[in-house]
Amino acid sequence: MANAARRAGATNTIIKADVDKNGKTTLSGKITKKSKNPIVEVNFEDNKNADYAKGGEYAKSAIQAVQKQYNIKSMNLVGHSMGNLAIVYYLLQNQNDKSMPTLKHHVAIAGHFDGGIGFGWNKKAKLDKDGKPSIMESNYKKMLPLRDSYPQSARVLNIAGDLDDGSHSDSEIPVDSAFSLKYLVNNRAKSYRQVVIHGKNAQHSKLHSNSKVDKLLINFLWGKNNQ
Repeated sequence: MANAARRAGATNTIIKADVDKNGKTTLSGKITKKSKNPIVEVNFEDNKNADYAKGGEYAKSAIQAVQKQYNIKSMNLVGHSMGNLAIVYYLLQNQNDKSMPTLKHHVAIAGHFDGGIGFGWNKKAKLDKDGKPSIMESNYKKMLPLRDSYPQSARVLNIAGDLDDGSHSDSEIPVDSAFSLKYLVNNRAKSYRQVVIHGKNAQHSKLHSNSKVDKLLINFLWGKNNQ
């Protein structure tokens, strides 16, 4: 996704933030005065940890490292799969911390907010028009306070995959689980949009290398109509 943004001319700078198991972040690469829409790729060493609160702490470490080095005032956050939960828990854990950068754009890709197939998702769950699931997985219940604290500065783009094979999922995450984010943020977010990507390239691990997703992302973050 970062390279697609570079090819499209949306950015000319990509750096990395590697967060170790102890939550220490190491930055590699440099952002300069000539950098256009710099992207920070955040990598967690402990990237299979299902303790999403820990993921929130890792996310904060990465954000603070970039903030300290480059004095950033605002940011966009993009998450895929478990990265989405790290973002949500970061927002929950730091809702009252005015020292953190202002969130401008938030992109969620294939987020298992109400669980995934084989880990929390209940097939009987249905979403109402507000995105509220009829059956809430335990982690989803922990995220409910976001309804009262989600940053009002942020615009949200929520992307889910549907293989069109009858599963109404990307093989791992049901579309309804991904779109349950709406209930958590929609009464506070500056704007909210949700999009379903269809077909075999909408498979969970293929979504972040899907050209349709790339175009949506680039236009949402840096397009002329993104403000």
